[in-house]
Amino acid sequence: FSFNRQFDRFVLKPVATAWNFVLPDPVQRSVHNALENVNVVRRLTNNVLQLKFNGAGREISRFVINSTIGVAGLFDVAKNQFGIEASDEDTGQTFGVWGINQGPYLVLPLLPVTTVRDGIGMAFDAVMNPLAWTVVPIGATIGMYITNTVNERSMNLQTYEQVEESVIDLYSAVRNAYLQPRAASIRE
Repeated sequence: FSFNRQFDRFVLKPVATAWNFVLPDPVQRSVHNALENVNVVRRLTNNVLQLKFNGAGREISRFVINSTIGVAGLFDVAKNQFGIEASDEDTGQTFGVWGINQGPYLVLPLLPVTTVRDGIGMAFDAVMNPLAWTVVPIGATIGMYITNTVNERSMNLQTYEQVEESVIDLYSAVRNAYLQPRAASIRE
């Protein structure tokens, strides 16, 4: 946890701050939208595996609308114009719905916080990323991961700072902020 916090402080936050300075908010949102549009395979597959067929239908609709009218997903027309919200289903949630225990909470270097179940789920999710099917899968996947991480961090600079300033035990706050919503999403 300490390593990741120092990495954030000395590397990720400065890069995200520069990213935020160079790219205006609409461009950052477009990067976020395009990367989320690519994740349709993960969300669609996990909606089906959880028998959430309404969610699967929404994902197909969102992908078609955002890939066409939304210019390859740069704009979230499905949400903003049609009110079609994305689901946030992933393989870790699917495993949870299937009754697989979450296992211990994990903090690994340079990775987001997770549990054993969700970490294994992230590996499955990475395989479902269409960019991983390209000629240079590891390069594309790493590039997308880094771009997404920097972009998300830049969009949340103030939120991170407010959390760090307002809590006494940051580790416990991060742990609870991860575990409680995950449990709620599995109960849905």
